[in-house]
Amino acid sequence: MAAYVIANVDVTDPTGYAEYRTLVPATIEAYGGRYLVRGGAHQVVEGDWQPKRVVVLEFPTLADARRWYDSEEYRRPKAIRFRCARTDVVFVEGA
Repeated sequence: MAAYVIANVDVTDPTGYAEYRTLVPATIEAYGGRYLVRGGAHQVVEGDWQPKRVVVLEFPTLADARRWYDSEEYRRPKAIRFRCARTDVVFVEGA
């Protein structure tokens, strides 16, 4: 069953985050993932949530998403993201 990584990203250091953006795609692909949404325009239609930059990744399974997130390949990019942005991240199984 497909799984999704959904992130709200508030970039605090655009220069540093640019490095993250160049490093992370190969790590996602290595675990069978792909971008579905990468920071496009959005509209809040209900509730109080005010996302900054929405990112949605799709992986073949929840286990694949978790392996990517915990992987050695993603360790360095993740550290850059932690330094250059505030993020909220959830994993969700598809229907």
